[in-house]
Amino acid sequence: MEKKKVAVPLVCHGHSRPVVDLYYSPITPDGFFLISASKDSSPMLRNGETGDWIGTFEGHKGAVWSCCLDTNALRAATASADFSAKVWDALTGDVLHSFEHKHIVRACAFSEDTHLLLTGGVEKVIRIYDLNRPDAPPREVDKSPGSVRTAAWLHSDQTILSSCTDMGGVRLWDVRTGKIVQTLDTKSSVTSSEVSQDGRYITTADGSTVKFWDANYFGLVKSYNMPCTVESVSLEPKFGNKFIAGGEDMWVHVFDFHTGDEIACNKGHHGPVHCVRFSPGGESYASGSEDGTIRIWQTGPLTNEESEALAANGAIGKVKVPAVEEVSRKIEGFQIADEGKSKEKEEAAAVNE
Repeated sequence: MEKKKVAVPLVCHGHSRPVVDLYYSPITPDGFFLISASKDSSPMLRNGETGDWIGTFEGHKGAVWSCCLDTNALRAATASADFSAKVWDALTGDVLHSFEHKHIVRACAFSEDTHLLLTGGVEKVIRIYDLNRPDAPPREVDKSPGSVRTAAWLHSDQTILSSCTDMGGVRLWDVRTGKIVQTLDTKSSVTSSEVSQDGRYITTADGSTVKFWDANYFGLVKSYNMPCTVESVSLEPKFGNKFIAGGEDMWVHVFDFHTGDEIACNKGHHGPVHCVRFSPGGESYASGSEDGTIRIWQTGPLTNEESEALAANGAIGKVKVPAVEEVSRKIEGFQIADEGKSKEKEEAAAVNE
């Protein structure tokens, strides 16, 4: 009998409470990065490839429900149960802006051009903050019908997508008019929504159903029933031929996009899986769980078709791996910031003596 190969993930410890959101940056000149949100109130930044810890953003006083990085991975944003959304310098870990809300903030997202921050939460209000004028009052789009659970930008920041905690469906808002232009109907409330990297699909998870919608015409492209209640789903970004789903059964399932057949099932978490995300190149994916760990799984060897497609595009051999110096340059002044401050104090004390 042939022995089945077991996937061994990179396990990232550090959070003391459940991990509830994960977000990968696009590929930058310094590589790509992974930020995690946890109920322990301390979001963490990691090297997206190795999972190595880079730094912890300290300042929230309640669970952090959502996190994201801007296009260049120079700034991070977080949404928290302490009634605030914060924007951070991702190189130093300093808070750049703190936007106060009147209730728990569940979702945040940078616009593609990085100038705007979208927030939503229990207040049932979707706000757009202009990061070039952070002191100006935010723009509020038409009242959300329910408590906001997820929010994202699409169509080059012309449209906002949001789902609610207490009702089904995904609503699409025209940013110019601030009005709902379309609703994608689902039976249960949508716990995960993702716009594919190429902008073609909107991927949603509601209850035990995963749906793929056409992001331009809003028609339903595929709908698959899952083996359990899933909380999060992510589409492979390079070829769009597989997707991952995680939920109540503690496993990370990999499915074929075209047929819905399960390709792989990764076991290792010791609690429900709250969030799954593919890395920007599709070579790995991360899962965050109630058990407080993040696991990074390798996608596996390329199929013949994928290899041919890559060779045809001339992508093989040109994948940029960040040099160690680049990543360490990015890290400098972040996790060592406190040491730097204490050194300054010591020097100042020496001068005073």
